[in-house]
Parts: sequence; C-alpha cells; structure tokens
Amino acid sequence: MRISGITIPNKRLSYALTALYGIGMPRAQSICKKAGVDATKRADTLTADEESAIRTALEGLKIEGDLKREVSGNIKRLKDIGSYRGTRHSKRLPSRGQRTKTNSRTVRGNVRKTMGSGRRKVEKT
Repeated sequence: MRISGITIPNKRLSYALTALYGIGMPRAQSICKKAGVDATKRADTLTADEESAIRTALEGLKIEGDLKREVSGNIKRLKDIGSYRGTRHSKRLPSRGQRTKTNSRTVRGNVRKTMGSGRRKVEKT
C-alpha cells in the first residue's frame, strides 16, 4: 500500500501509518477509528475498501510534502524577520533554550573524543 508516495510497511496499521511524516501514534489510531478499520490489522491484509477509507481519512490532514513545506516556510519567516529563534536556526544552534556548553556538540562541530588514562599501551616484543 502506498500513500503520498510512501510505501506503508507490513506492520500493524497503527504502527505502519507512523511511517508518514506528520503522523504519530495518537493520530494514527484516530485515523483508524475514523476510517472504521481495526488498528491491529496488518497493512498487507487490508481490503480495497479499507484502503480507500484510510485515504479519505488522510485527505484533510497536512502530511509529508505539504507539512514539510509549511515547517520550512515558518523557519524561513523567522529568519527573514530576524527574530532570536530565526538567528538560532541560521546558526544551527538549539532554538528552544537548551544549553550549549556541554550539549549540542555534534551540531556545533565541537566533537570531543573521550580520553582514556592518557598512557599509551606499550607493545610487547
């Protein structure tokens, strides 16, 4: 089964729908309830009617490309108006108040390897 260009994996339907960007567990369960499909059913055992019911339940939601476009547009707007959050996004730093002294090293490019005892091992000859 493919939805919005994404192949839904062969798992229980409530888990399988989370493969779509913008759908988590609670939303997947509400989609199954709205479509009238058992959430414990596997994705490959769905009938054509059940698939179409799920597609109609997903029509009103922003998922995948539309949602990604909206999120990137929001970030671009923050950058354009020069807000604090926008400048943090452009500098690739945490924008929600996290500390940067010890965390977010990999994002900042400040990766430090943990050190051992400091002594080199002597080779036995």
